[in-house]
Amino acid sequence: MPRQCPLTGKKTRTGRTYAIRGISKKKKGIGLNITGKTKRRFYPNLIKKRFYDEVNKCFVTLRLSASAIRTLDKVGLQETLKRIKKNKIK
Repeated sequence: MPRQCPLTGKKTRTGRTYAIRGISKKKKGIGLNITGKTKRRFYPNLIKKRFYDEVNKCFVTLRLSASAIRTLDKVGLQETLKRIKKNKIK
């Protein structure tokens, strides 16, 4: 199962973390310098949550991002399931 939201398509992004040394110019130093760069990952805020489907009278477990859960509250569960099937993210 990929770390990806099936509704919004949010997935893992890459970036860097920087190691900084020195005294800032504000504190009368010569400035801050980057002494090292390390790769890192930014993960989406995925939440596993159960929703009750009124039409089929059963629970549906979805792994959605926080913004997708807000979208689900706005448009409803049936419309959200239609959008997920339309996106077909695997």
